[in-house]
Amino acid sequence: MSTVVQPLPPGLGRRVGRNVRDWIPAALVLVLGIGSWQVLVDVLSIERFLLPKPSDIARTFWGERDVLWSAGFYTFREALGGFVIGSGAAMLFALLLARFRRLGSALMPLAIAANAIPIIAFAPIFNAWFDVLSPTSKIAVAAVLCFFPVLVNTLRGLTSVQPRAIELMRSYAAGELQVFRKVRIPAALPFVFSALKVASVLAMIGAIVGEYFGGSQEALGIQIRNSAALFQFETAWAAIMVASILGIAFYASIAAVERMALKWQGNSREGVRQ
Repeated sequence: MSTVVQPLPPGLGRRVGRNVRDWIPAALVLVLGIGSWQVLVDVLSIERFLLPKPSDIARTFWGERDVLWSAGFYTFREALGGFVIGSGAAMLFALLLARFRRLGSALMPLAIAANAIPIIAFAPIFNAWFDVLSPTSKIAVAAVLCFFPVLVNTLRGLTSVQPRAIELMRSYAAGELQVFRKVRIPAALPFVFSALKVASVLAMIGAIVGEYFGGSQEALGIQIRNSAALFQFETAWAAIMVASILGIAFYASIAAVERMALKWQGNSREGVRQ
């Protein structure tokens, strides 16, 4: 019984090869950076409390992987909750401001001024409002950190539509809901996804910063703080590595959704033209 081998989709091999080539420079820089770090610690006699060796960090990361990943996922849940709440509220608020432009003109300066407040100032306040051991205060910090970049970028995308596109929709007697659904929201998608990628990183930062002011012993920020206080610097750096991996994975997942959404949008427009 013969097996039929299905041919690869046209252009798939070229796309995969191009993606691999794009990542090669970054991989080389990473390898060279870690190698230089390992060598320079010995050559310059850098104390471990200043900068441990990557080999020691990797050994600690593997030896304490269960505890570190458990703490990492605990903090990631806080970051994800803040990301969803902050980004969702920002997009809804941006839709409101784009619909009522005068209201947007009045409130945007206030939003920009609020964004200038250092996020570290919110953490003790939210700990006072909510239970310091509860994830709620950390979710609130992450939500505030995500809210403003998503709001500004989404609003910019919604209001950057070409006037001729709006005029065309008006000529077909389209209402505001149809204008938003057919023109403004599709035009805003690249701006929204750019903001969401930034917010994914900020959410992890906000959750960890919030934990520095108090939280559960299961949290990653507490693990980093306690490890540094007990001179367990390899553990602290290993916990930072866990946070970095989770942040990169979060960013990459949103980038993957962005590619699929924008590709689907482009295919839909080509189908309409045909």
